Amino acid sequence: MVDQKQQYNLNKLQKRLRRDVGQAIADFNMIEEGDRIMVCLSGGKDSYTLLSILQNLQKSAPVNFSLVAVNLDQKQPGFPEHILPAYLDELGVEYRIVEENTYGIVKEKIPEGKTTCSLCSRLRRGILYRTATELGATKIALGHHRDDILQTLFLNMFYGGKLKGMPPKLMSDDGKHIVIRPLAYCREKDIERYATAKAFPIIPCNLCGSQPNLQRQVIKDMLREWDKRYPGRIETMFRAVQNVVPSHLSDFNLFDFKNITHGSEVIDGGDLAFDREELPIQLVGDIEDQPDYQSERLDVVEVK
Repeated sequence: MVDQKQQYNLNKLQKRLRRDVGQAIADFNMIEEGDRIMVCLSGGKDSYTLLSILQNLQKSAPVNFSLVAVNLDQKQPGFPEHILPAYLDELGVEYRIVEENTYGIVKEKIPEGKTTCSLCSRLRRGILYRTATELGATKIALGHHRDDILQTLFLNMFYGGKLKGMPPKLMSDDGKHIVIRPLAYCREKDIERYATAKAFPIIPCNLCGSQPNLQRQVIKDMLREWDKRYPGRIETMFRAVQNVVPSHLSDFNLFDFKNITHGSEVIDGGDLAFDREELPIQLVGDIEDQPDYQSERLDVVEVK
């Protein structure tokens, strides 16, 4: 039984998630009039939240769009195949359960004890693209959130030598589908709280027995530690991803450094970039959340 305070907190949380999703949709033109959105539903907290918020937005969105939830049953041992159909039937949303034994293929190709996620992901992606075509979906919605985007950014920096994250919207690698990530602005901790409050029937993600991606886990732990110790740092980092200045990086394919001459105009402040910049004392983030933190604040002069 949900008491009045719990309901108030849930409504407040849902409102914030709606705001963040709605802003991402608007900023990247993710959903247009008449779109048929295929929501990829894994049974985890992120995809449940994605479907829930999109359903909620349908009621007041300035454009009309339809939703169809799709789950891929990969025939993993112990997969509770009854959970999602029962949940989606009760929800009253159109859905399709696609059955493909990708688990058997992966176990055959990948040595025991090795991470199977890469091959599994490629197989899953191909099946989902095919299903989107069969369903006449105009967009494919995935449940990646802001923390996923930042984790990918750091993974590529630390291990791949690239300044590359996870785009909120992209063309699929087969060139036929538009993939969107409406949770791009949402915090994982908000999604966790929302999933708990809504009591989604979560399906474990490790049924395949694959070893976890240790590099991603290290990055995830690092970001969570920063978030605890330095409230606002995560928000500021994500804001940086949205404010890229190519002329002050070092990619000569992205910016034409070679043609800077004595007659060139000053670009993006020129050598002001070398001056000590006045950094804001108030970090980027939700003001309403700041009192919840019981840890030291970030010293913006000595960023660690």
